[in-house]
Amino acid sequence: MMESANAEHCSANRVTLRRLLCSAVAAMLFTSQPLHAEPMLEHIATPFRVATAAGDVTYFVAHEHSAQPRTALVVMHGHPRDAAKTLQAAISAAQAAGAGGKTLLVAPLFQVPEKLAARCHSAGLPQPQDGDALWRCGSWIEGDLDNSGKTGSFNAMDNLLADLKRRWPSLQSITVAGFSAGAQFVQHYVGFAHPPNAVRLRYVVADPGSWLYFDNLRPQPANGGSCGSETTCRFRWQTLNAGQCPRASQWKYGLEALPAHLQRTADAARQRYAAADITYLAAAEDTGTAPGAYYRILDKSCAAQLQGPYRLQRALAYADYDRRYLAPDKPHRLTIVPGCGHNVACVFPAPAARRALFPINAD
Repeated sequence: MMESANAEHCSANRVTLRRLLCSAVAAMLFTSQPLHAEPMLEHIATPFRVATAAGDVTYFVAHEHSAQPRTALVVMHGHPRDAAKTLQAAISAAQAAGAGGKTLLVAPLFQVPEKLAARCHSAGLPQPQDGDALWRCGSWIEGDLDNSGKTGSFNAMDNLLADLKRRWPSLQSITVAGFSAGAQFVQHYVGFAHPPNAVRLRYVVADPGSWLYFDNLRPQPANGGSCGSETTCRFRWQTLNAGQCPRASQWKYGLEALPAHLQRTADAARQRYAAADITYLAAAEDTGTAPGAYYRILDKSCAAQLQGPYRLQRALAYADYDRRYLAPDKPHRLTIVPGCGHNVACVFPAPAARRALFPINAD
């Protein structure tokens, strides 16, 4: 009798274990798949092409918009050229802010040759066409010339903004926002932009991996180690040791060795940056080595490490630098976005970020 009961008990245990194992395997398979497939750009937006000296640059406009929009939001993709994901994040943010259909939502796409695309490719991207301007995977980020050496990516953005104003003359304000590598592009672009006439230009810089400094000062946490908020972070500012890290003061980290094709002096770029309308966004959980911070793809060069160990601390330091040295009379605001790591789909639609992206409609 006891043996029979034990046998039944063991059999029941085996069934339970089998079920648990199957459930665990199913969960692993499920969580290994994206919860939301990245949309095809053509499914959510209409393509437009704008001419540059090197060929055409394509940008995508979300389908739902006013015939006579007064505002536009241009969102720059990151290093993997995730234009579809970035535009979808902007669409979600606009809908939550009550700006859906009112604001023109625009996503540029910097194309690279097909043989390089595997290194910086995202789902839903169209292939480059004959006549397209082409860059390398990361060259567009810092305003570099295209592969034929005819035009810089900042010039291409100038042309794109002018094309928006030409196609939609009702536009009065354009916000240029970027996340991650797209934020690096935007932050570097500010001092070198040539916006179209009769348009107010705003900028949103969200979670860049590194920052453009306008002098040789770099931060040291006054309280030691890492810090995670404006209230707990205090910085001392020290002048770079030229021999410690030669690239730390060179473009893209500083203004030494400034590319000639940008056609603006360092002093002029600094003045334009200080006077610009800029908001900084930093995800509260974009710190440390947790998976959500994507530490493995963070710039860990000595030039970047001198700006701080993680994206959040680098942003906090730069906001302090801005207040002290760049624009002390009218510092650019830093907004911490709670509950988000390094993910544009979380950051842009968040209430704190919506107020920066859609200042008129967010509340």
